[in-house]
Amino acid sequence: MEIGEIISDAIRYPLNHTKSLLIYIVIMFVIALIAIFTGVGLVAGQETNQVFASGIIGLIGMILIVLIALLVDGYGLDIVKLGIDRNDAAPEIDIARQVIAGIKYLIVTIVYFIIPIIVMMLLSAINDTLGVIVGLILFIVFGLALIMGECRLANTGSLGEALNIPEAIKDLQAIGIFKVLIVIIIVAIIAFILSFIAGIFSGMGDIGSFISAILSAIVGAYTFFFGHRATGLLYSDA
Repeated sequence: MEIGEIISDAIRYPLNHTKSLLIYIVIMFVIALIAIFTGVGLVAGQETNQVFASGIIGLIGMILIVLIALLVDGYGLDIVKLGIDRNDAAPEIDIARQVIAGIKYLIVTIVYFIIPIIVMMLLSAINDTLGVIVGLILFIVFGLALIMGECRLANTGSLGEALNIPEAIKDLQAIGIFKVLIVIIIVAIIAFILSFIAGIFSGMGDIGSFISAILSAIVGAYTFFFGHRATGLLYSDA
């Protein structure tokens, strides 16, 4: 697909699935509520010297937040998969499978970035400037490769395929590094513009802050679907 086709399709995709957008917004709202209640519980526990109870509340809250975050990552992989297949459907919620997929994606992310981190640390021990320059270059290269790894995971469900960094780099070359970079930049610009518009009302008092919060939630959901759809469509040319 041409870059224009990828972007135009990805822009339309969330608008065709408003129900799924609302579900995503609700999930994000639930995460926020859990975080708030966990924080309140921790503070209350500390003030009443109920350290054990406070710790339990904090642990449960963190576990729930992590599980939901993994679910969201797994759901995002399903959006990528549908993009790869050029299927205009929206994924359904499948908690167990998507949480497992989210765990796999977390592992993939750690593996892809551990190499640049190690190299940067080793070179920085010799020369700080050299470490920073080489490290940044590696972060960019492995960051692009990670996008391919994410697509490979979404497409096959295989952790081994996703962690095959040489093949991921070959996919990157097959699509075209320049094309991948252009799509990433366009997606980032559109996301920034939408976020900026959503934040305009934040300085207009309580009502403005409320409107801004609602718009930010909608924009966050939209860019989540938009970005993952664009990623899948991009990989469909690999």
